[in-house]
Amino acid sequence: MTPKTRVLLGVTGGIAAYKSPDLVRRLIERGADVQVVMTAAAQRFVSPMTFQAVSGRPTRSDLWDNTAEAAMGHIELARWAQVVLIAPASADFLARLAGGRADDLLCTLCVATEAPILLAPAMNRVMWANKATQANVHTLIGRGIRILGPASGNQACGEVGAGRMWEPIQLAESLLAPPVNAGLLAGLNVLITAGPTRERLDPVRYLTNRSSGKMGFAVAEAAREAGAHVTVVTGPVQLQTPMGVTRINVESARDMYAAVHRQVGDTDIFIAAAAVADFQPVNVAKQKIKKQGGSVQLELEPAPDIIKSVADMAKRPFVVGFAAETNDVEDNARIKLKRKKLDMIAANEVGDGIAFDCEDNALTVIWPGGKMEVPRGPKIEVARALMALIAKRLPPPDGSPRRGSRKRRTATALPRDRVRGRRPRRV
Repeated sequence: MTPKTRVLLGVTGGIAAYKSPDLVRRLIERGADVQVVMTAAAQRFVSPMTFQAVSGRPTRSDLWDNTAEAAMGHIELARWAQVVLIAPASADFLARLAGGRADDLLCTLCVATEAPILLAPAMNRVMWANKATQANVHTLIGRGIRILGPASGNQACGEVGAGRMWEPIQLAESLLAPPVNAGLLAGLNVLITAGPTRERLDPVRYLTNRSSGKMGFAVAEAAREAGAHVTVVTGPVQLQTPMGVTRINVESARDMYAAVHRQVGDTDIFIAAAAVADFQPVNVAKQKIKKQGGSVQLELEPAPDIIKSVADMAKRPFVVGFAAETNDVEDNARIKLKRKKLDMIAANEVGDGIAFDCEDNALTVIWPGGKMEVPRGPKIEVARALMALIAKRLPPPDGSPRRGSRKRRTATALPRDRVRGRRPRRV
């Protein structure tokens, strides 16, 4: 008989604690042995007897329990646990854990255990977005703690936004299954571009495209799950940054070009998922262009070719491009792969109701001498499949530095005349 996974479930004070008894049930259904530890605040929302009834174990809550602590009960529990899950994890608990506090039973267990710790945050959207909370989260991630969620949606306070605890079944499935692609990219630096760019025409107008950035952010999340250190350079999007990912906001293609070349020197893998403008105005009007009747002629020039500039570097990372096409998807992708000297390209069809503003995608991934189809599915699942394929295609470590090794070096930027020196094109 397979031994049961020993799960220590910590419950902190928040309205989402009402979901935690169901979480206990879901974990037990999947073969876990569950010990619940509650904070004093959690007991204001759910009674300890409820958890004892569903877990079959007495609920623990007091660091100063004379009976339990006579035998150093908090150490015993810390050693018993094979995994520690805190659900819900309140803003206060995140702060105390980040500070290394050990002033109640649950915090003390977290400090004393060698088991992996997972946190399922639950709080008001403003509390979640607060800089102090985000700083605490990044501190905890840096210590190897996994963050599960939060989700976005309606909250008990009547507001809508990020801060909802994941549903019990989602938490149970995530806890008792290893992270997808765990360790495949451990220790590597991955630089990703995402979203559209905006090319200014005047102080109020710009040229752009329909990219939402969702695919690029899914790639960033999948790379982080695989153990990489991830930086995403993004155009203007309304998306939450995946946990543990460093975000750099830019606006124009020229801004993105500059940001990429500031970061790429330490990069092992560069993934260009952004929908960068192909053209930019030659001149930007200093004042709003007035409607005066008749047509307006815009003079455009090619925007910087970010991915080719990275692929042309003397010491370059592994370079993965994206090709969003409305027709002849594979043929156009193969042309781009060869012309820009890429290691791999992920091609997909775009258009009305396809890819743009959607939660799913499908990719045709091509590299010199090979191809793989990634079937349509949620963008995060498609991104995970792409990460697994990239990991397989990376040059194996052979004692010599991997392309784009983490050793600091200076990025090679294209001379300015190669960016702007081409003849403007009228459209």
